[in-house]
Amino acid sequence: MPKTLDAATQSLAARYAQDGFVVAPPVIPADLVRRASEHMDAVMRCEYETKVPPHSRCWNPGDDPKKICKIDNAQLSDRTILELVSHPEIGRFAAEVTGAKMVQVWSTQLLFKPPGGDVAGFGGNVGWHQDYQYWPYWEGEVFTAWVALCDVAAELGPVKFVRGSQNWGALKGGDFFGGDLEGVRKKISLPADAKWEEVEAVMPAGACSFHHKYTIHGSGPNLSDRPRRSFALHMRTEKSKRVPGAEDHGYTSHLDDPARCPVIFGKL
Repeated sequence: MPKTLDAATQSLAARYAQDGFVVAPPVIPADLVRRASEHMDAVMRCEYETKVPPHSRCWNPGDDPKKICKIDNAQLSDRTILELVSHPEIGRFAAEVTGAKMVQVWSTQLLFKPPGGDVAGFGGNVGWHQDYQYWPYWEGEVFTAWVALCDVAAELGPVKFVRGSQNWGALKGGDFFGGDLEGVRKKISLPADAKWEEVEAVMPAGACSFHHKYTIHGSGPNLSDRPRRSFALHMRTEKSKRVPGAEDHGYTSHLDDPARCPVIFGKL
């Protein structure tokens, strides 16, 4: 590995440890970005290449076109999407950022934010939240990569991270589906000495960000004339384990299935 890349990844790891998030350089080839975008549209239309439906859908054809489309584990339905979420460069950067010996994707989210989206409900906004509040079945090191399939400028409603919030531990009050960002923020039980500093993850197509399970994040509306396309990859390292009883949970019971939960760095 070139020394310049060593220095760059060391810097990414330091920033991740300090801020609770980091944006890595573009890692997905342009051709795969294009193909994944086309196959993303097919899955949204309920066209499943493998004949297998996704794990769940939070949007269906005929629903409000201004609402965010969220589809879980679309890699089950499409081989190009599986190629995207299995890309080894995502795994390599994830390992560099976290220091992991093994990185496995255990769930994904297809996220399509339409242009001109409403802000009410689960429209154009994603409410402030910590990922871990939705992951009661995991202990240890689990985290998220957010992969951009378009150039994500400020007007597209990029993810906003609260710098250093990973140090505040598990908090109550966050709501992924809360459209009123300020209202959700007021409900989060912050530590007395917490400093709320928002950072927008503006990035080019093919780039990805990584964030800690406790990092507070959300996003505003897409004010552009084009959709915001992305995938969130929920990942774990060798320092994770399922809580007792979680072996049968829908998101954790298929860790031995590479079509659902690919290992993208190292070995199980």
